[in-house]
Amino acid sequence: MDLFDSSRPDEASGKNPRSQPLATRMRPASLAEFTGQKHLLGEGKLLRRMIVSGRIGSMIFYGQPSCGKTTLAHVISCESDADFVILNAVLDGVREFREVVHRAGEQRKLYHRNTLLFVDEIHRWNKAQQDALLPHIESGLVTLIGATTLNPFYSLTGPLLSRCQLFELYAFEADDIRLLLQRALADEQRGLGSFRVSVTGEAIDYFTEYSGGDIRHALNALEMAVLTSRENEEGIKVVDAGVARESIQKRYIRYDRTGDEHYHYASAMIKSLRGSDPDAALYWLTAMLEGGEDPHFIFRRLLIFASEDVGLADPHALPVVNSAHEAFEKCGMPEGFYFLSHACLHLATAPKSNSTGAIFNVAREHREKGTGPVPEHLRDKTANTKKSRYLEIENASENYKYPHDYPDHWVEQQYLPDALKQKRWYRPGDQGLEARRRERLDQIKSRGKKG
Repeated sequence: MDLFDSSRPDEASGKNPRSQPLATRMRPASLAEFTGQKHLLGEGKLLRRMIVSGRIGSMIFYGQPSCGKTTLAHVISCESDADFVILNAVLDGVREFREVVHRAGEQRKLYHRNTLLFVDEIHRWNKAQQDALLPHIESGLVTLIGATTLNPFYSLTGPLLSRCQLFELYAFEADDIRLLLQRALADEQRGLGSFRVSVTGEAIDYFTEYSGGDIRHALNALEMAVLTSRENEEGIKVVDAGVARESIQKRYIRYDRTGDEHYHYASAMIKSLRGSDPDAALYWLTAMLEGGEDPHFIFRRLLIFASEDVGLADPHALPVVNSAHEAFEKCGMPEGFYFLSHACLHLATAPKSNSTGAIFNVAREHREKGTGPVPEHLRDKTANTKKSRYLEIENASENYKYPHDYPDHWVEQQYLPDALKQKRWYRPGDQGLEARRRERLDQIKSRGKKG
């Protein structure tokens, strides 16, 4: 790979442009050609002002694959008089970056040109590699454009983030994809305009809907449809909905099991369950499955939810989910969909209680104030017996009241240390079966007060 090939995207670099995929050939070469990302490139928006004015600062583009990060970097290079250099963080490291720095020094000294460095998948660089960028960004020797599909606040170092503007790119909207498909069909130089082709509106809609906002996926599917279609008697290639379906046989779902969508979709499922919306819960659950998520990960989240958010309002929720998980392991897919659905719908429609979270409040009490002494009457009877004999004192365990010897199997008695005897962490919910437990506790408390 030539690290210092600063040719513009519309220039051939020794290769036949027609050998490149349509999505690569149709990459815009100017800001006027760029479509989408109106929140960044609309009139008066910061990034557009930066490009138009030529005041390009270091920046990080982040967003889903094929949302235009690399393309936008190329557009900026076309609008700029800077020396444009590309590194790929998967293939290139500190050695290649040092070569860039050396070249940038020569460009500035000999030609008074700035260097625009594009680092694709910059999250792949470790902390030391990212730190190597800092002095050269600060000195202005290079202007960085980094691209990442991950959340930069997790994947990039704080010092690097503090020196860059952050711009989030979104998936292409349906209207943007339709426009770019039509543009590719009309362009005779880079696109498919040299073919005699007729693409129906239904086919365009199909490419648009099934691309999942991925313009590369849509353009390459369109090219495949055109190139593989036979000419009719009039010498025209007709691409209808049927041909489009063959070109994109499965709807493209944006999902990365290691990326932000993994957490966003899981969060959406959990919040839908908590909100008792079974349809939304199933929607996000199947979105994860269609994207290739591990069903065992989903079951783990459902098991946690069964105790954290349903809890004692429906004590059967946990064994139901656990049984569904065991059935899934025995049967596998595709029958496993039933068990996932069974568990999901049970949790979504169950009464809710988060009272089991009381354990974290108790743990905080231990951490902040330490653990109090065990009341004498609750201590081990055998140990207390030995102590009483040795010291010739009363056995404190004899003061323990055995609840089963009293009506309703309950008797007023202190169980917490003296300093905490009025403390209450557990707050029983008023939903489902837990409401009956709450009634019993209220009766016990009232009886204790009367006593």
